[in-house]
Amino acid sequence: MGGKSAEREISLKSGAMVLDALKKSAVDAHAFDPRDNGLNELKAQRFDRAFIALHGRFGEDGTVQGALEYLGIPYTGSGVMASAIAMDKWRTKLLWQAAGLPTPPYELMTARTDHAALAQKLGLPLMVKPAREGSSIGMSKVSSVEKIAPAYELAAKHDDVIIAERFIEGMELTAAILGEEALPLIRLETPRVFYDYEAKYFANDTRYLCPCGLSAEQENRVRRVALEAFRLVGCSGWGRVDLMLDGAGNPYLLEVNTIPGMTDHSLVPMAARAKGISFEQLVVRILETAHVG
Repeated sequence: MGGKSAEREISLKSGAMVLDALKKSAVDAHAFDPRDNGLNELKAQRFDRAFIALHGRFGEDGTVQGALEYLGIPYTGSGVMASAIAMDKWRTKLLWQAAGLPTPPYELMTARTDHAALAQKLGLPLMVKPAREGSSIGMSKVSSVEKIAPAYELAAKHDDVIIAERFIEGMELTAAILGEEALPLIRLETPRVFYDYEAKYFANDTRYLCPCGLSAEQENRVRRVALEAFRLVGCSGWGRVDLMLDGAGNPYLLEVNTIPGMTDHSLVPMAARAKGISFEQLVVRILETAHVG
């Protein structure tokens, strides 16, 4: 838990809740913050397995996974390759496109991008986002050409690969994945411009609807698409797939989260509860999937 990414604060919250749940489940669990402790200490403490509650770079991008594999310590979540790909929204979209899975049209941006031409090609509004950040950090919803430049500058503070993506008007959904199953969908509603960092972790006016309001047939179809998207990237164990449903009911995949939040505002625990799985049971089930490679 913790780490040194821009999502450290949320990782500490997730880690604290996971640690408490593990202890309540009689697991001999201990916190380990890789920002403050070296890998030699991780090895010296002789852990049987690691529950990864790190978010963002150096924790969700395959780096810690590779270190744990080198040390021979089984860990939760996706492996090195899938973690690295899923952390990169651009390369994730390339895989989905190659397999014929639906994802919003997009363009890579540089400092030389013609903003007017970009808006004409993709349409407005747009989402401008860093390719390798999570929790909506550095992300902006842009409704006019004049606002593209400041949105790009904000995203560029966090990454040198920037995506401009067509904003899909419609229902925002998330599909939690646990093992080989997509859990009940959650519909997200926020009075904010979009489901941003504040809405995700701190706001009390964000609405989470589960059941999500879709028919059983439509929800099952979306869950199948989410599970296929998750597997295609090579992900395993647990995670979350975010997507939009347009006015015609067509799903558009946005991203995969290989280590989603586990706070009191988090979505995977909500979906698990809808399935009759308590937070403690969820954490133990995730721990049971720990593997090496």
